[in-house]
Amino acid sequence: MRVPVPLPEAYRLLNHGPVTLVTAAHAGARNVMAAAWAMPLDFDPPKVAVVIDANTYTRKLVEAAGEFALNIPCAAIAANVIKAGSASGRDIDKFVFAGLTPFPAQCIGAPLVARCVAWLECRVLPRPDNEKRHDLFLAEVVAAQADDSVFRDGHWQFSDDSDENLRTLHYYGGGHFATTGKTISVAEA
Repeated sequence: MRVPVPLPEAYRLLNHGPVTLVTAAHAGARNVMAAAWAMPLDFDPPKVAVVIDANTYTRKLVEAAGEFALNIPCAAIAANVIKAGSASGRDIDKFVFAGLTPFPAQCIGAPLVARCVAWLECRVLPRPDNEKRHDLFLAEVVAAQADDSVFRDGHWQFSDDSDENLRTLHYYGGGHFATTGKTISVAEA
């Protein structure tokens, strides 16, 4: 079951550095792409940064719509993530090609991806120089959700007995991923 995540805690959905699926839509067109370079920037209001190459179809849709979603996939859909990153959406429906199921977002027009474990809906904070020079998009998170079997009480809940299929992915390149490992807790000083 998806549960709302308070926006001041939304950064924690990305803070552990997972691979993301960026989704965007505009004027009846939609696309999904894999992106490893996404990160939280601020707490309240929550902000994120993501690199979206100028040559991608997703970039064209993000620029036109001014919004996108960051979907946090898990090990169960690793093969789908690779497929989403291996073709252009200009000529095909990448959701169909990659075997990904879209569903409506709460606050934006971009679809979200089913079977992920977290979702951040984002509105672009226009910074044309950063976007052009560095392919870097800054955005405010306007809604966030997570699967409560792995994200509760504001924290990821990975342990030795966690479902391996629900662990988030970390891309090493060449079709190789690592999954999030065991969580340890250390008292804050």
